[in-house]
Amino acid sequence: MRGITLPSWYRTDYDSPAADRYLRGIRATGARWVTFTPTWYQKRRTDSSMHTTEETASDGSLRRIVRRAHALGLKVMIKPHVDLPGDEDRADIRPRDRTAWFAAYRHFITHYADLAAGTGTEQFAVGTELAGVSGDLTGWTGVVNAVRDHYRGPLTYAANYDEYQKIHFWKELDLIGVDAYWPLSAGPTADPGRLRRAWRPIRDELAAYAHRQGRRVLFTEAGYVSQRGSTTAPYSWTVSRHPAPDEQAAAYRALLDSFTGRQWWAGVCWWMWDDWPDSGETPAGLAYSPHGKPAEEVLRQKWG
Repeated sequence: MRGITLPSWYRTDYDSPAADRYLRGIRATGARWVTFTPTWYQKRRTDSSMHTTEETASDGSLRRIVRRAHALGLKVMIKPHVDLPGDEDRADIRPRDRTAWFAAYRHFITHYADLAAGTGTEQFAVGTELAGVSGDLTGWTGVVNAVRDHYRGPLTYAANYDEYQKIHFWKELDLIGVDAYWPLSAGPTADPGRLRRAWRPIRDELAAYAHRQGRRVLFTEAGYVSQRGSTTAPYSWTVSRHPAPDEQAAAYRALLDSFTGRQWWAGVCWWMWDDWPDSGETPAGLAYSPHGKPAEEVLRQKWG
């Protein structure tokens, strides 16, 4: 999988005039996949249900952008998210009534499984970084079975890098999904060789895990902000205020050098392409996007 995520932060993002330009830019890197992330929200981590808000991509806009992606020759993964308000981490979701939460979650996820089936979406994620509940084998087996009743394509779950070994339902799925935000250095570096060395023990651990589970590993997310020190905390949007596109490019190169060609590795979906106009998110020069930076050229070299 050579993929890039195009997330949404608002109901009409996927209908933005920028959408077609973003999809063409993604394809021009050599990417062959794009991931879309419709998101529902919980007000509190202990709530037993989730709901749409104005920040949830509308179903119509999601269907239309899947059609646009397909028209450009891109395959699609839909990876629905459940989030908490503000900067709270979805991994902290721990519902007071777990039975009610899983019933609500099945309603949420099968809604998007139906949409994925109806649009010919090629791959689907049943969840993303829900460490507070992902250890519940019975609950997630029920989720996966419900999704398979609605969608026939390959399934994964996007586990955080420190969560994936705690998942007990991989054999119910087709791929082991990992959001690959491992810290790789103690300080700023633009040396791909140093970063490749940091990947070696992680790669060996993943290879052994894939063998034990009988499943290939897909990096459902991986990314680096173009900020000084980005490889010290790849999961952080705000490592520093100093642009460092060379460090971002080195991190892209090291990951692709370290994993491309490994038979147990199913590929990567980078987080993320350009932000939407007027989104108010991280300035482009400091953001996760590789667009217009040396990291984009790395992708063109490796994927072109």
